Amino acid sequence: MSFYVAAALSLSISIPVSAATLHEYSSLALSPAGDRLAALESDVLADSTTRAHAHIVIRSATMGKVLATWDPCPSCDYSGLAFGPAGRLAFLERDKDTTRLMLAAAGAPVTLATINGIAQEPRFSPDGRRIALLVTIGARKQAGATQAGVRQVGEIGEQSDEQRIAIVPVGGGSATPITPADRYIYEYDWTPDGNGFVATSALGNGDNNWWIAELDRIDASTGALQRIAAPKLQMNQPRVSPDGRTVAFIGGIMSDFGSVGGDVYAVPINGGEPVDRTPGYRGTFTSLLWGRAGLVGSALVGDEDALVPFSAALVPGRAIWSAPVSIAAGDARMARSADGQTVAFVRQDFEHAPALFAGAATAPRQISHDNDSWAPLVTARSLTWQSGPYTVQGWLLAPRRPTVGKAPMVTNVHGGPAAANTANFVWQGAPADLIRAGYYMFLPNPRGSYGQGEAFTRANIRDFGGGDLKDILAGIDAAERVAPIDDNRLGLMGYSYGGFMAMWANTQTNRFKAIVSGGGLSDWLSYYGINGIDQWMIPYFGKSMYDDPEAYWAVSAIRTIRDAKTPAFVYAGERDIEVPPTQSIEYWHALQAMDVPTSLVIYPDEGHGIRQPAHSLDARKRTVAWFDRYLGRK
Repeated sequence: MSFYVAAALSLSISIPVSAATLHEYSSLALSPAGDRLAALESDVLADSTTRAHAHIVIRSATMGKVLATWDPCPSCDYSGLAFGPAGRLAFLERDKDTTRLMLAAAGAPVTLATINGIAQEPRFSPDGRRIALLVTIGARKQAGATQAGVRQVGEIGEQSDEQRIAIVPVGGGSATPITPADRYIYEYDWTPDGNGFVATSALGNGDNNWWIAELDRIDASTGALQRIAAPKLQMNQPRVSPDGRTVAFIGGIMSDFGSVGGDVYAVPINGGEPVDRTPGYRGTFTSLLWGRAGLVGSALVGDEDALVPFSAALVPGRAIWSAPVSIAAGDARMARSADGQTVAFVRQDFEHAPALFAGAATAPRQISHDNDSWAPLVTARSLTWQSGPYTVQGWLLAPRRPTVGKAPMVTNVHGGPAAANTANFVWQGAPADLIRAGYYMFLPNPRGSYGQGEAFTRANIRDFGGGDLKDILAGIDAAERVAPIDDNRLGLMGYSYGGFMAMWANTQTNRFKAIVSGGGLSDWLSYYGINGIDQWMIPYFGKSMYDDPEAYWAVSAIRTIRDAKTPAFVYAGERDIEVPPTQSIEYWHALQAMDVPTSLVIYPDEGHGIRQPAHSLDARKRTVAWFDRYLGRK
């Protein structure tokens, strides 16, 4: 097969294009009074090659009625919806290389500040007189390591984008950064007195150094930093107590910024050693909110999302709500009113399209019905099985109308590895394409995943492709016991860490008859020296590749490539700094040398994740065609 650099492609295989649209909600915010919701809403056309444009929609939080719709810049992208104490709404408006901080009350939105670069996370001060936000002046790329990287030309490593805190008066003004120019701010929270912030931050390269970030206290007037703690774990969601004395955060082993999961820690705001407040918790905390109603967290507990309150002594209580669904809001999994009586989130599962839910924290109810006409494409079943000392969970998706007799099944391994397959609506994308083609889909959460506590998430340290592959194979056995699956027609796919697992499994077992690997790692030795986020590996391997090369070589698919027999389609993004495309080239080249059928596509201008709709659709078409060729669709 050939190595091909893709542009706009058309293939002979066809995926049915539906005229149906899905109404999507994002950046959900709830007013302090709990009476209004704001969200970005858009109608997404199935299999479209263009992105849908979102509008800002204000709704009643009790009835879901649309109260206002704003679209002040039809050519712009919106983000960062945030209500202030007085009920005014701030948001960001991105227009090419310029970002505007906007404020809306009763009338049309007005511009408060213009940033020459990018911005995110606007947040009102406790008194509502100022808005803080994270800004990157003159940004050369989008914020985050998964975004397409700056091309590596010229003198390398001399320039890094730095994300800093800026403050703008609600009457308008300049967004001048206050934090040091050499320090990258990842997340922040106002202190209750409005005199400062707590934040996670690191010196130098922001893409790479989040894994060694520290927790800081920042003076809002001078930008001066005071270290609170520097634990040897990853941190997310820093939140300050209403009395200003304590900082809570989610800490644990996390392989990607933004993929939040771990235990809840607390530390005095003046500094000290963080204390784990949820040791042994049989679930993974994914977000935190702390207001005058107390601390509440969202957690993934097995196959359910849950809302978990904490006592004044920061002891977790029983979940006040849980369901086998996925929930999301703005900067947390849920939004909450100031008095804590009302919550809101976007809810979905494999069989039910996204909808807005709001109401009492113990019983939020559906208030939007834009997607009620969507019929489920799959029947979803949560499975548990035993693998060594662990009880493992995963999802089996079956076609709503399965074919007669035994059917092929594709196992999709999630990325991370610190992440989880969760209940998201199946309507387009590779899972939907394969389901429509008659395949079963298996979505395992092996050791290393979220959902069963921090010990389970840490169980694949120095064991990549070992115990987790055993868990996956045992899960396939479990799926075959409950569904008519043809063991001779099994496929394997995954992206990022899942892409590594697909490459690696090819050298460890002949059970799969076709493999698709996206953004995968084939050689941990060469990967260490060429990726832009080498800090993420230290918690998992214990040492750098230069100090312990044997540990990295032991789990490299290239080391055992002569054992690979399964045809593999491989794809990657041209400007991926998390997993550079050379990893896919190395694997493709090796399979060619072994006379194993293989195909490689590198998508131009893509980072870690294929985001351009035309490229995504092309990768999906190629994926279905590959499995059809080797699993034999009937």
